[in-house]
Amino acid sequence: MVLSNQDPNYRQCSISVMDNIADPDIKFDDKGICNYYYEYLKAEKEQVKKGVEGEKEFKAIIQKIKEDGKGKEYDCILGVSGGVDSTYLAYIAAQQGLRVLCVHFDNGWNSELAVQNIENIVSKCGFQLYTYVIDWNEFKDIQRSYFKANVIDIEAVTDIAIFSALDILCKQFKIKHIIDGRNVVTEVTLPPAWICKNSANLKDIQKKFGTLKLKSYPLMNIIRRRVVARTKPFTSWPILNYIPYEKSEAKKTIIEKLNWRDYGGKHYESVFTRFYQGYILPEKFKVDKRKAHLSNLIFSGQITKEEALEELKQPIYPQELFTTDYEFAIKKLGFTHEEFQAYLKAPQVPHSNFEMSNSIFDEVPALKPFRKIFNK
Repeated sequence: MVLSNQDPNYRQCSISVMDNIADPDIKFDDKGICNYYYEYLKAEKEQVKKGVEGEKEFKAIIQKIKEDGKGKEYDCILGVSGGVDSTYLAYIAAQQGLRVLCVHFDNGWNSELAVQNIENIVSKCGFQLYTYVIDWNEFKDIQRSYFKANVIDIEAVTDIAIFSALDILCKQFKIKHIIDGRNVVTEVTLPPAWICKNSANLKDIQKKFGTLKLKSYPLMNIIRRRVVARTKPFTSWPILNYIPYEKSEAKKTIIEKLNWRDYGGKHYESVFTRFYQGYILPEKFKVDKRKAHLSNLIFSGQITKEEALEELKQPIYPQELFTTDYEFAIKKLGFTHEEFQAYLKAPQVPHSNFEMSNSIFDEVPALKPFRKIFNK
């Protein structure tokens, strides 16, 4: 049974807007504070560097990146989507004089505004742009497999490919450093039940529901990931964790300096992401992802709970935009209206119903006798 905020069993965090709708793992203490608040505090303590410590760490990282880039065409690589985090990081990198290869992953779902914002980023910052274009038919087939599987994290199809593509390009261009826009103060809060970025999971879902074999899709298999972890040919730096980062101020800066234009929602630079977060998640899975994003900003002191509640009163998806996106998205995915509505009504299936590998030994059973030796 799905709860609503009118249900007597409904509970909302006393500090944030996280609640027990579509989140079976949420926990509350005797003060009504949810576990995500304490998880945020832990992540902030361990990963965010403030004041003099942050400034020292930031300068050391920039110096290291520049030193390793001597004699090469680029100092580092940055994945750009046209969103706030990666755009602001591009601005910071330009201010520090880094020679950046910007990489955009084109999965066929770019909005026109995202394309414009990315063009502004590279031109204003003086960077080079590499567009990694995925084979659309193959990518579409994997997305359709996730729909057929009725699992929640359809965005894993894009996310897994992006990080694998960055791997490939680091090797291709002999780049030792990735600068990463992921950060604690705006986006660490996310229920585990909502996400599954597991390559073995993707392969199993595609094997069971796909019509095409994985050929060009960039996939970081478990063997290669272990080799990369051991040899460390490159390092990924979450730069925004080492400098003051306030979302509203970052937006003002990139609007002024890079002519950036807002999308009206987190990660709405992608038409599919907009459709997924604005319609599929709340309609099929009863998940309003804004609750996690807004709660994260509450935890980091960037907004109040009252401001978050007011934001949640606003439509998650403007009707006119939804109407346009709906027709475009289901046609692009190859669904009829009836097929898509049947999908929305079908019960959710957990990702754990499919293979889930965390170790090389899970994928290669013959190596299990060597587990202890390999892990030394």
